[in-house]
Amino acid sequence: MINDLLKEAKEFIRSCYRELNKTEQELKNRLNEINKQILSKGFYEHTAFELEYGAKVAWRNSNRCIGRLFWEHLNVIDKRNLNTEEEIIKALFEHINYATNKGRIRPTITIFSQKDPNKAVRIWNHQLVRYAGYKTEQGVLGDPLSLSFTETCINLGWEPKFGKFDVLPLVIQMNENHPKLVEIPENLLLEVSIRHPHYQWFKDLNLKWYAVPIISDMSLEIGGITYTAAPFNGWYMGTEIGARNLADELRYNMLTQIGNLMGLDVKSNISLWKDRALLELNTAVLYSYKEDGVSIVDHHTAAQQFKKFEEKEMEMERSVTGDWTWLIPPLAPATTHIFHKPYKNEIIKPNYFYQPKPY
Repeated sequence: MINDLLKEAKEFIRSCYRELNKTEQELKNRLNEINKQILSKGFYEHTAFELEYGAKVAWRNSNRCIGRLFWEHLNVIDKRNLNTEEEIIKALFEHINYATNKGRIRPTITIFSQKDPNKAVRIWNHQLVRYAGYKTEQGVLGDPLSLSFTETCINLGWEPKFGKFDVLPLVIQMNENHPKLVEIPENLLLEVSIRHPHYQWFKDLNLKWYAVPIISDMSLEIGGITYTAAPFNGWYMGTEIGARNLADELRYNMLTQIGNLMGLDVKSNISLWKDRALLELNTAVLYSYKEDGVSIVDHHTAAQQFKKFEEKEMEMERSVTGDWTWLIPPLAPATTHIFHKPYKNEIIKPNYFYQPKPY
């Protein structure tokens, strides 16, 4: 265990100090310091610049992310000193506010204390902002993906509103304490009503989505140290909302309704009604976000940005790893260069990792 930590720490520190142009003496001193810390305490603590570098490189190494061109622009907020649920909740509110930035979204990560035998911070939410899902006699109301977490929130004392787009509360846990539940203040929430540039009836569907996808249930691993709470965000690629969240049969499942309103033959696959409905739903999402001044990227631009990222990494003599099944957009994938390229789905650290649900 100690040997593994020493190995990962040394690999990370060497990479960090090399890329940040630190001197050989600085590297040597730091490695000695870390060696002593690990042998005496069983762990070590990152300096502020090591933490910032590690979080940014974890984004650079994220095989499933098409938006990695901007990895160096990640805003890293160090909140490792916080010790209570109240302080953490305040920091999460600050993250939502800072990242949202009135629609001009800033890629941001807030990092809480590292995991050790006496301390663990967990955010139970998959994303800080997410819609509830309820089982009813007529079927699922809201987001089916949130059914179990919504039930968990209700069991913890949250009062359900039974709407299609109810924002779930935050659930925070310190160590083995009882989880703390709190509503996100409305003034922090930015949501976009979905309408279409040509179809006036689209707004009557009363669809909307939130501005910022802040992933909050993954751990961040840097040099052998694990941060179990490190919520992070970029901005949306349109297809995440238009081709998945609102379109998937196991999510909001809007395609049949849109196809009918467009006057398409939804009983025949040969009419390609799903493709047409999907295209217009994605058109509506991009149009609405742009109209409201909320950052979003279309999948063609995102693919071009990823190509630029690949070129820059090649210049730095770093190989680009990737999960092809996630990198190809769910709409018109064959029109992007990504579709025609093989990627090695090798996990390189620092990185973000899924962790078991705490509920």
